[in-house]
Amino acid sequence: MEKDRRGDGAVPPAAGSGSKSDADLARRLDALSNLLDAEQRQRAAAAAPRRSDTRGFGLAFRLASEFVAAIVVGAAIGWGLDALAGTTPWGMIGFLLLGFAAGVRNVIRSAEMMARVETKPDTGPDED
Repeated sequence: MEKDRRGDGAVPPAAGSGSKSDADLARRLDALSNLLDAEQRQRAAAAAPRRSDTRGFGLAFRLASEFVAAIVVGAAIGWGLDALAGTTPWGMIGFLLLGFAAGVRNVIRSAEMMARVETKPDTGPDED
């Protein structure tokens, strides 16, 4: 077996065998392209669940913050009303309960909206 003068062990193609080596090179290039495409699809499929886990954490944080915000706003309105009207603690109790009910309603409504989005089929871009 002869070696190339470059020392990398590659043997240059023989004279007159250009079409055969070109066809072999094209076949190997196609095989490599197919392997790379398959690997890329496999990596994309493996990465997809990690994104949805992060998305779920964000949605849970959003629901919790909406719930707490409604209670805090209700308590603040009740405290302010008590300070103005002198009805301590009844205004704060009433609006705290009202804030709790509003928070529960917001969480239920947001959860239903998220469930509708999750079950909605993905239509994707139209292909002509």
